[in-house]
Amino acid sequence: MKISLLPVLITFLFISSCSKGQKSADASVEEPVAPVNDVLAPANDSPLKNHLGINGFEWDFLNNGVINPAKMENIRSFGVFRHYLDWVRLEATEGSYTFNPTNSGGWNYDVIYAQCKADGIDVLSCIKVAPPWIIDTYPVGSRDADNVPAPYGLSRTDPASYVAQARVGFQFAARYGGNTSVDPALVKVNSTPRWTNDPVNTVKIGLGYIKYVECDNERDKTWKGPLAEQNPEEYAANMSAFYDGHMGKLGKNAGVKSADPNMQVVMGGLSSGDVNYVIRMIEWCKKNRGVKADGSVNLCFDIINYHLYSNDFNPSTGTSTIGQAPELSKSAALADAFVAMSKKYANGMDVWITEAGYDVNQKSPTRAYPIDKKSALITQADWMLRSTFLYIRHGLKRSFFYMLDDVNINDPTQYSSSGFVTETSGKPLRRPVANYFYETKKLMGDFHFVKTISSDPMVDVYSLGSRTIYVLFVPSDKGTTKSYQLDLGNATSAKVYTLVSGENATAETMPKEMAVQTMQTVNGKLTMTVSETPVFVEKN
Repeated sequence: MKISLLPVLITFLFISSCSKGQKSADASVEEPVAPVNDVLAPANDSPLKNHLGINGFEWDFLNNGVINPAKMENIRSFGVFRHYLDWVRLEATEGSYTFNPTNSGGWNYDVIYAQCKADGIDVLSCIKVAPPWIIDTYPVGSRDADNVPAPYGLSRTDPASYVAQARVGFQFAARYGGNTSVDPALVKVNSTPRWTNDPVNTVKIGLGYIKYVECDNERDKTWKGPLAEQNPEEYAANMSAFYDGHMGKLGKNAGVKSADPNMQVVMGGLSSGDVNYVIRMIEWCKKNRGVKADGSVNLCFDIINYHLYSNDFNPSTGTSTIGQAPELSKSAALADAFVAMSKKYANGMDVWITEAGYDVNQKSPTRAYPIDKKSALITQADWMLRSTFLYIRHGLKRSFFYMLDDVNINDPTQYSSSGFVTETSGKPLRRPVANYFYETKKLMGDFHFVKTISSDPMVDVYSLGSRTIYVLFVPSDKGTTKSYQLDLGNATSAKVYTLVSGENATAETMPKEMAVQTMQTVNGKLTMTVSETPVFVEKN
């Protein structure tokens, strides 16, 4: 289940909430760090396409084991893809590994990952939830796939308790990482076909398809109870096993880094948005993994990761009632807190957000809603795209949004209607939010954020080589428009790109790019009316 995060209080107090009952847990940063000033926000070398990310599953690509062209065209809306990968797919029976096809579900991961690499879409594979052969060790009545991924009764602060997960991480990295020198004797697959004439799994090493792997999802599961929730020390022990077999102590076939030292291990996204959770993990690493020659802590993760769904969560009632525009929420403050914590405790390690989003069901407590003449779908699109610009401006290196498909658009439960595509007559059609991402990626996916020159309206500057594009919008939720004079130096004209929502488009008429017009400047200045939907200006 997804978690909704509380807004960050000005003192950086963090409280989490969830979709199955809500529970709060307090934590604070040792030294509160002032939020980054928008106008002085530092440049970000992460290309824009790295913030046009999406969460999804294997069935978002395949039909009958092959890539579905219509589905893949929707995937091309995004620059990065977070793959929810259930551990049981890779290891349905302990020690028996399958990838292409999997014994559980018959999925062909080689096909998916090869296509993403061919399309330049980086994949973050999130290996999550314990398989049945671990869950069955728990008492009857307490068996849940979200339980801690170690056999019941073992010490949860001992990395050795997580050796099974460390071994599947090794096998995954050996196959899909970039190290072609893995000892073949350590690489295992189950080569017995599931059925007669079914394809056979074969050993493959160093395919080079995957650069990033995530160790489970939202392990701070306060809403699931003690059998599922891991405290920071328990999760650090878990990650130490998964990362490098607890510095090689769990065997040559344990740990992602043991197979591919260059694969980046991402911390499971934290549902609580609690920076102290990460600080305690770092302290565990210092105590149990020591420090490197340069004096830095020998950490068991390469990337810090958290989740946030922006809404009007009320700590006194423990509930939310509606979504909030990103700039009016605590999204910026929380991003600043994580970046500041990373600089102080983790040598400036990259910080990602891997879940954020808005529902469109108008009874959801985290919904986007109609504004003025715009439908809820357009508001969702505006807020999602503006979220990407906010996270870039505040120093995050990648952003992923939840999620490609609805769980059920008719379900008012939070996170059930936050999809980017919808099925119409059996065809997966992009919603306005996916069209916005598709068009923005095509126009400026490789551009980098340079600076912000205005905060009301917001005017961000992006560049690529000799090209400069200005992104302008009003950071409000009232249907506000503002006049703005953009100084383009000695340019006599500019191209103005506007997003095409494709709200009622068919598969044949879905937009391929933004609309564009050339406008003349007056003494190098372009006077524009700016709305809450981003507009893009490139000087000629």
